[in-house]
Amino acid sequence: MRIALIGYGKMGQMLEKIAEERGHQITHRISIDNPQDLALVQPATTDVAIEFTEPAAAVNNLLHCLRHRVPVVCGTTGWLARRAEVEAVRQAQQGAFFYASNYSLGVNLFFRLNQVLADWMAAHPQFDVQLEETHHTQKKDAPSGTAITLAEAILARLPGKTEWTLASEGQRPRPDQLSIEAYRIEHVPGTHAVQYHSPEDIIEIKHEARGRRGFALGAVMAAEWLPGKVGSFGMADLLGF
Repeated sequence: MRIALIGYGKMGQMLEKIAEERGHQITHRISIDNPQDLALVQPATTDVAIEFTEPAAAVNNLLHCLRHRVPVVCGTTGWLARRAEVEAVRQAQQGAFFYASNYSLGVNLFFRLNQVLADWMAAHPQFDVQLEETHHTQKKDAPSGTAITLAEAILARLPGKTEWTLASEGQRPRPDQLSIEAYRIEHVPGTHAVQYHSPEDIIEIKHEARGRRGFALGAVMAAEWLPGKVGSFGMADLLGF
């Protein structure tokens, strides 16, 4: 396939390496040094685009791809307040859009485990729950998209929790709030933990990434799967969960 990389930092370079290992051609490499080249991402040169940039740039990148009927895989988080705008263009163009807050196979198994555990814990209100996530210092948004995905699954299953909140020093969350603690530490690819605690017990599930390759591989697999489809998709569709 012909793949356009929108975002060519460390993740973009890992995507390039894996895509070429799997026999694909990189037709465009869009970075902060050549943003004008986004206009070149067109069906004549591109079978699918993979977008890993930053929240402020993501929506315009996605809208360009969808308006020009280029299937697009997005791994940028922190822009979802504008998702309805992206979905409207996707639907109008009958395009193909794939979004995941995290493309790692292990993380998506972790998502499923989180759902199952929350279903079980709903019957045990003596346990409170909190989330913790740690990433490298270059990550712009907090909490991470992965943490938000975990939190939303818990909120959908625990009747005592109505919203998540980013923890801040000296401020205790309300009983109906799910607290997310976010840390930024050099050279940490990504760690997420869900902890249930009662006066007697602590139950914790945790996922720790060893590097970026797992994220990049999942995104390339999504890019291989997406062309020819119409609709909005995620990792559950790709993996058959």
